[in-house]
Amino acid sequence: MTVCEIPGQGLRIAPRDVPDPAQDLAPAQDIGEAVLAGGCFWCTEAVFRRLDGVADVQPGYAGGAADAANYKAVCSGSTGHAEVIRIVYDPVKISYGQLLKVFFAVAHDPTQKDRQGNDVGTQYRSAVFPLDAAQREVVGQYIRQLDAAGIYHAPIATTIEPLGAFFVAESYHHDYARLNPGQSYIRFVSMPKVEKLETYFGERLKPA
Repeated sequence: MTVCEIPGQGLRIAPRDVPDPAQDLAPAQDIGEAVLAGGCFWCTEAVFRRLDGVADVQPGYAGGAADAANYKAVCSGSTGHAEVIRIVYDPVKISYGQLLKVFFAVAHDPTQKDRQGNDVGTQYRSAVFPLDAAQREVVGQYIRQLDAAGIYHAPIATTIEPLGAFFVAESYHHDYARLNPGQSYIRFVSMPKVEKLETYFGERLKPA
């Protein structure tokens, strides 16, 4: 059993003090989407499902050169894909920039390259997959802003990559943390991240 470091260990400050993005997408009425990679998708999915304004979170695979992807192949590191989540959200309730803030503050440690704690390999890399030029500009600016602020103990390792194909993960991965609360990985890896979200971003949680 592998154990990720609790997110935020790369931070010099409390997650609540991570600055908002100086640049964000313009408010829109249409449903928004974001694709993020931050280590094991069981963990990131569990965090983002709790946010008010998030309608759905799909675990999947992106960023690889192979024409297909499945859990076994991606875990082998041979396809080049990362474990990702595709977030469907209401931009009236939560912005793309606020999703990025949670991503960089509590969902994972963006200073770790090709790993999260003991989960090692390019499939666990930190990456953002913008859907268009506007998202690319926002995330690029935010990474530069956070690095310049010196709030991490090391430079941000997050890459910005073209999305290409997104492959939905196998059905048993969906909502894994909620459906498997007693599983050791969920208890000791996923839930500490959710607890950080609850502690530092309680105002952004879905109503109980």
